[in-house]
Amino acid sequence: MTTPSKSRAKRTPLAETKTAVLVRLLSRKKGATIADLVEATGWQAHSIRGAISGKLKKKMGLTIKSKPGTLGRTYRIEGKSTGGA
Repeated sequence: MTTPSKSRAKRTPLAETKTAVLVRLLSRKKGATIADLVEATGWQAHSIRGAISGKLKKKMGLTIKSKPGTLGRTYRIEGKSTGGA
C-alpha cells in the first residue's frame, strides 16, 4: 500500500490563470471592455489585445466579436470557430 507524497498531500488548488480570467469575462452576455480586462488582469491594453488575437483566437480557436459602445469597444466570445491554423 502506498501513501501519497508530502507534496501531493499538501497541494492547494492553483489560482485562476489570467487567460482563464479573460475567457470568463469575455464569456459574459455583456462581454467586457479593454478597461475591464486591464483591471482584472493587471496587464496593459496592448497585452490584452495581443492575448485576444494570439491565444484566444489563434491558439484556442475562439470567435471573438467586438462592437463599439458608450464605454468603449466591447469584446465577447461568440463561440468556437470551426477553422484553425
